[in-house]
Amino acid sequence: MSQPHQPPAGEPVFLTAIIELVGVNPYVRIVADQAELLEPGWRRPMPVVVRINRSPNKLWRTNMMPVGEGSFNLYLHGQMRKASQISVGDPVELELWFDEAYVNGPQHLIPAWFQAALDLDSAAHANWKRLPPSRQKELLRYFDRIKSSQAIDRNLAGVIHVLRGNRGHYMGRDWVDGK
Repeated sequence: MSQPHQPPAGEPVFLTAIIELVGVNPYVRIVADQAELLEPGWRRPMPVVVRINRSPNKLWRTNMMPVGEGSFNLYLHGQMRKASQISVGDPVELELWFDEAYVNGPQHLIPAWFQAALDLDSAAHANWKRLPPSRQKELLRYFDRIKSSQAIDRNLAGVIHVLRGNRGHYMGRDWVDGK
């Protein structure tokens, strides 16, 4: 997740919550009334900028995921938790802004090593094209940070395995039928 250098214009929504788990993913629930203060009537993934525990130099861009009835889950990935020195069960103070500057869709190029593998595997390529843009974006953002050849090989094997339609667990989620 990219870090903006300064908060967006406008007043943030302040809240205090306890970090919980859904599956293996740490999150904070943003209830409908709080979400309405950010962007009234929003029902799809909501782009936000978040500051955790008033850290002056750590702002994070991310999406809150809708869970129904106007509430959202704000997932706190490892970099956020490490930078804020927080973990599951900890109370956190959050400042949230609706992210007007958010751009939808993949922001990273497909790495050559991944494109070459897709070109050689029609089933994986077809399933890649069927993934929602948000899932493609998540994968490409992750691939962009991979540097070592061992990590590339390991991740390429994992992603192609699940994109072929095989059952598997990759990037913190269970995959079935290529999605």
